[in-house]
Amino acid sequence: MDAIFDEGPPPPCPEPFNLAAHVLGRAAERAERNALVVIHPTGAERWSYARLEAAVRGTATGLLALGLEPGDRVLMRLGNTVDFPVVFLAALAVDLVPVPTSALLTVPEVSRIAEEIAPRLIVAGEGVSLPADPRCPVIGEAELRAMREAAPADYAMGPADRPGYIIYTSGTSGSPRAVVHAHRAIWARRMMWRDWYDLTPDDRLLHAGAFNWTYTLGTGLLDPWTVGATALIPRAGVRPDRLPLLIRRFDATIFAAAPGVYRQMLRFEMPRCPKLRHGLSAGEKLPEATRAAWEKATGTAIHEAYGMSECSTFVSGAPARPAPPGTLGYPQRGRRVAVLGEDGRPVARGQPGVLAVSRRDPGLMLGYLGAEEETAARFSGEWFVTGDIVSMGADAAISYLGRGDDMMNAGGVRVSPLEVERALAEHPLIEEVAAAEVEVKPDVTVIAAFIVTAGEPDEAELDAFAAARLARYKCPRLWVRVPQLPRGANGKILRRKLREDWEANHGAA
Repeated sequence: MDAIFDEGPPPPCPEPFNLAAHVLGRAAERAERNALVVIHPTGAERWSYARLEAAVRGTATGLLALGLEPGDRVLMRLGNTVDFPVVFLAALAVDLVPVPTSALLTVPEVSRIAEEIAPRLIVAGEGVSLPADPRCPVIGEAELRAMREAAPADYAMGPADRPGYIIYTSGTSGSPRAVVHAHRAIWARRMMWRDWYDLTPDDRLLHAGAFNWTYTLGTGLLDPWTVGATALIPRAGVRPDRLPLLIRRFDATIFAAAPGVYRQMLRFEMPRCPKLRHGLSAGEKLPEATRAAWEKATGTAIHEAYGMSECSTFVSGAPARPAPPGTLGYPQRGRRVAVLGEDGRPVARGQPGVLAVSRRDPGLMLGYLGAEEETAARFSGEWFVTGDIVSMGADAAISYLGRGDDMMNAGGVRVSPLEVERALAEHPLIEEVAAAEVEVKPDVTVIAAFIVTAGEPDEAELDAFAAARLARYKCPRLWVRVPQLPRGANGKILRRKLREDWEANHGAA
């Protein structure tokens, strides 16, 4: 059987359409209900649906009053505050194109972005780096917040596939790329509600991430608001050890975080959280040890999802359809997904290949900004090729083997870094680990384990530990202790950077 999943298309996106209008479509009927609660150990800031929509539409009026026109780009240089989602939705409401970016970017990095997208406006938070030569107006938080009191702007309705917003890839496969998404991208997220979240209007979804992270923006804010649920977001500065108490205190029913946050939380005692139904994880592969420890501590499951900057999450486990052990889960119903071989055709189920999603998927990007050739190169016939190596089981469950450029070669045999990392993560002194293939002398490569440790484990003991859990050809030949693992803005480990940095200092001449 070919490795293709297709259980029928999703319902068509309505026309005309506006992303912000869709997200706030239930605001009038749930006007006094909490849309957002910004939480911390000593209190909370509450936003009703009425207050949220007024802030969004008032800000939209303020943006138009600056002379902006439909299609103009707004570069978002905002910190971890509620200004971030308000500006994002306000721009979309009146057909401006918001470009959310990480507050951690440096001046050179954000200068390159500004040069590429040519914004008509930059909205800036306090202390966030700006382009060296903005070449457009820059407004701050005080001016933004004053806009909230303006009369509400009308939603600009139009074709669902017109450009909506631009986000940047993490750059794990090279330089970060500007990804253009359509307004219809929000419509595609409906498939997650059943096949990842099990999201209902009665849920209280606590996302551990910052406002200015796209994982938080989509999973933690836009999706709960679209169904009329309540979003719970920790105030800036809340430590991971405080999150378990906040889950309990604010009656969270769903908790979402990256795998690293789960690991940090599990270092502390977990209180009973009787309202919590399950957890959600995305951003990188969730270690099985972390999943098991969470289930033991809380009595709830973690459901994982796979997605990327170019396409919203489309493979996941869910309460009604949990992922089989060792897999990412199943393609969400309404998606058309395949595993392709080197010839661009689907492989047989059970065989490794590159994960691909149909170019007809409403959550798929319109393309890379100003890079038509690079956009075209990511497509093979009807398929958008992700670059991630997977296999599809007989039941359509997807097993993730690693990125194509992260896969390692040991004596001619391909080895997934995730398999090595899962085994080594069980060592009691290894806190974090990343595996990569490095060149130690010309044309000679070995598997290296980059480890963050508590204490100083003996290398011979590490060799024995690995040998007891991995086939010989999969065992690291090199152990490299590092203070921390490099990660992109979306939390993914940058294995390429580890490899390049090591080779620059120690590798082949």
